[in-house]
Amino acid sequence: MIKHVIRNLTPAVVMAALSLSVLVAPVAFGFDGTAQGGADAARGTDQTANLFGQSGIFRTITNVLLFVLGAISVIMIIIGGLRYVISGGNSTAVTAAKNTILYAIVGVIVALLAYAIINFVLDSFTGGTSNGTNV
Repeated sequence: MIKHVIRNLTPAVVMAALSLSVLVAPVAFGFDGTAQGGADAARGTDQTANLFGQSGIFRTITNVLLFVLGAISVIMIIIGGLRYVISGGNSTAVTAAKNTILYAIVGVIVALLAYAIINFVLDSFTGGTSNGTNV
């Protein structure tokens, strides 16, 4: 009889303990309900504390990738222009050169739209503050 009661109560006790730990652990480790608070609670000792804002790691990564994409796009536009110039009137080569230029310009437009979307999302995480200080 006692084994039957223990067998039936064990899952309930385990679930209650897990539920309590899920509710208490975030507060115990400093999570305050914001994205920055969650990042601070999960941050290791050697990781940066500033994830959002103008000097945050997400903004830095976005700026570096946008710079690289811009450089690649400029190079591809130059290559497309050179292909257009040396095509010698061959319609297939002219079409390929125009497509190279077109795709490079479309890539720049997509990159700028992605940059705008990322800035919008990061500003929504930080509550609209762009000065690097988060509360």
